[in-house]
Amino acid sequence: MEPIADSEIKRVLVVTAHPDDSDFGASGTLAKWIKAGIHVSYCICTNGDQGGEESGIPVEDMPAVRQREQRTAGEAIGVTDITFLNYRDGSLEPTLGLRKDIVKAIRIAQPDRMVIQSPERNWERIGASHPDHLAAGEGAIQAVYPDARNPFAFPDLLEAGFKPWRVKELWVMGHATPDHFVDITETFPLKMKALHSHVSQTAHNKELEDMVKAWGERNAALAGYPEGRIAEAFKIVNTN
Repeated sequence: MEPIADSEIKRVLVVTAHPDDSDFGASGTLAKWIKAGIHVSYCICTNGDQGGEESGIPVEDMPAVRQREQRTAGEAIGVTDITFLNYRDGSLEPTLGLRKDIVKAIRIAQPDRMVIQSPERNWERIGASHPDHLAAGEGAIQAVYPDARNPFAFPDLLEAGFKPWRVKELWVMGHATPDHFVDITETFPLKMKALHSHVSQTAHNKELEDMVKAWGERNAALAGYPEGRIAEAFKIVNTN
């Protein structure tokens, strides 16, 4: 499916399970949008405390570390509007409570487009299908349809001033059958700057840049781009 033209998009909301998820999956694309004048905001569902066992950081300190790292990573590409829902890492489920929290985030951000994780397991890339990723994706799509646009859903949100909002389009990361690719060759250095900001998660991986580049080159080959290009891959969903 062809996406809505970027010229028609003013605001994008990214919903992910963990700090760093969007940087691995979409930060090159997000950097391009930001350069084009689109406002990008993040809603991150968990506190990330189960990641970074190689870092030596005590688990009780990890939530604050991961939030600080995500803010630094966001600044690397131009994102400063970040909401942390603080669900516990490794325990995320697509509950009604999560759905409501994401509805609230949508009504605050009022995005034309959202970037989310796939709620469908990708058997070719099991790492993309962490249970928290699946839960964040399912919670996000449920929030987009039917709830965020429905004035009768979560009436206490409406009473608090959070008015219904219709998201036009979803870009799904980590999907097994992507149908849209973005050439991020020019913004790849910004993607890597964002990923290197997640010190607790990435500092141990001396092959990080080669690994991420190889992923991007495979995406570019699937898209039919010339050799040497780097791309990110998405499934486009029109929500109307």
